[in-house]
Amino acid sequence: MQQPLWAWAILGLVLLSIELLSGTFYILWFGIAALCVALLLAVFPSSPLALQLLAFSVLSLISLAVWRRKYQAQQSISRVGQSQDDTIGKIGRITLTVSPEQIGTILFTVPVMSSREWMIISDESIDAGEQAEVISIEGNFLRVIRTNHHQ
Repeated sequence: MQQPLWAWAILGLVLLSIELLSGTFYILWFGIAALCVALLLAVFPSSPLALQLLAFSVLSLISLAVWRRKYQAQQSISRVGQSQDDTIGKIGRITLTVSPEQIGTILFTVPVMSSREWMIISDESIDAGEQAEVISIEGNFLRVIRTNHHQ
């Protein structure tokens, strides 16, 4: 009876795909937990549904808690003397066109939060080669506007 194994594997892959689109790192742990349950079923194929759900819940919560604890510790270390306010207002050159429907990229002459290039989102279309200003940080993305908005 391989159906539950494939259901968990597909759920895990779907969750990992959603994570790739969102870039939040929260869904990642649920996807990994679902794949772990699929592996559990490969080793113990007669595991009852209740045990599968319990394993998924426990693995998800533990991995999420461990990641959050580790991430928060690293975040506070890596951001000493640097705040989000340092990034807001930075101006860079668009290297991949951005629009409300498409994620783009921006390049800064001086690294921003340890990187010169960032993935960006915007409520307007901004073509490659134009300059844009960072107005907020949303997850792993910088939200930008065209710089001539302030002129």
